[in-house]
Amino acid sequence: MVKIGDKVRFLSETGGGTVTGFQGKNIVLVEDADGFDIPMPINECVVIETDDYNIPTPAAKAAAKRRQEEEQRVAKPASAPLHTPAPETAYGVAPRRVDAPQKPQLSVYRQPEMKGGDVLNVLLAFVPEDIKAVSTTPFDAYLVNDSNYYLYYTYLSAEGKAWSVRSHGLAEPNTKLLLETFEKAELNDRERVAVQLVAFKDNRSFALKPAVSVELRIDVVKFYKLHTFQPTDFFETPALTYDVVRDDQPARQIYVSAEEVQAALMQKQRVDAPAKPQAAGKRDAGKNGIIEVDLHIGELLDDTRGMSNSEMLNYQLDKFREVMEKYKQKREQRIVFIHGKGDGVLRKAILNELKRKYPTCRHQDASFQEYGFGATLVTIK
Repeated sequence: MVKIGDKVRFLSETGGGTVTGFQGKNIVLVEDADGFDIPMPINECVVIETDDYNIPTPAAKAAAKRRQEEEQRVAKPASAPLHTPAPETAYGVAPRRVDAPQKPQLSVYRQPEMKGGDVLNVLLAFVPEDIKAVSTTPFDAYLVNDSNYYLYYTYLSAEGKAWSVRSHGLAEPNTKLLLETFEKAELNDRERVAVQLVAFKDNRSFALKPAVSVELRIDVVKFYKLHTFQPTDFFETPALTYDVVRDDQPARQIYVSAEEVQAALMQKQRVDAPAKPQAAGKRDAGKNGIIEVDLHIGELLDDTRGMSNSEMLNYQLDKFREVMEKYKQKREQRIVFIHGKGDGVLRKAILNELKRKYPTCRHQDASFQEYGFGATLVTIK
């Protein structure tokens, strides 16, 4: 007597398996090693092992098959071809997805070949994940392709003269692509970024666009100000955007490194004040008894990478306080603090310190002939 769960072998052909069910009175279903049910006459089966305790029920068998099919479906994309036919939509062929996005897109879907889209417009956008907590929230960086062209892109950031790739791939027409998500603490690593682009169309003729390489300076201070994030056509929440290409013209935002600024300032100082004493930082009193302290950050530190503007300002003020504490008991001592003209932030901070902590000391602009507009003379009283 053949029962469900019995292991059988076939008499007239090679093979066998486990009995899983019956078809009519004389046909038995035998599951082979590959998981296929083979119908076989009962008189062609010989029982070689009986399982009276672990007989699979039809419901259990169906559940096992569903699990197997689900596993095969999940594993299938790994062996699927790299390029699959694009799905049809009501408006034509939908754009192919080359790489799945790292997270869901935020804006509505935009069809390719939009009117006016043959003019290249590309933006780099930064979107806070929680606009109500802009001082602490992480940020998403997007490449917005507002054109009918596919874009091979590379998104990079710089540390000194060394560049690192943060994202690269293919951006589809009239879409935006998530490049990365970063925390507020990582802002300084994105102060200097670059975007490189090659534009083309797939399976149709097009006007050739030149390759684009644009370097941008990201103002990290803006990430702390709510009003700098503005509504756009591309996101449901306010965003901070930078033009990469506008109306076929690459952005011409010039980046000047701190080293170049420092070199230019030093050159100007040498031209304007050739008789200026030689050393950096604090200088000993010369024949006129004046102590000179250069508070330019480049004179105080060899490397300022990773420091924010506020951190550099605090370091300069600490140097100012250190000198004032050292000489505050030496009456009539004159000290020139060289702070540069700039936007006046350091000069204003020094004057506030003098009024608050050293109200008895006199202060005035230092000699224009020797220091230009960028120095303050303090006399200890």
